[in-house]
Amino acid sequence: MMCAIMGHRYRFSADGARMRWQCQRGCGATGHKDYPTEAEARRYAVAFDREDRADLGRRAPFFGMFPLRIWRRIRYGRQAQQRLIG
Repeated sequence: MMCAIMGHRYRFSADGARMRWQCQRGCGATGHKDYPTEAEARRYAVAFDREDRADLGRRAPFFGMFPLRIWRRIRYGRQAQQRLIG
């Protein structure tokens, strides 16, 4: 049910020359793709298995995420200031 509302949250892994993915939310959605080499499968699995939550607000659209940008500026601005003072 959660995937119908929020979408799938796939996790990627490599098993030899085969890259596999499955939904982390446990809905049963899975798949795989074969690559010519084991190194390629591993490289793509690592690239796709990233969660970019740490960059949220830094790479966000300017107007749509403007409040988040302001919040990040205030939050990280204070931390940077405290490091300089302390």
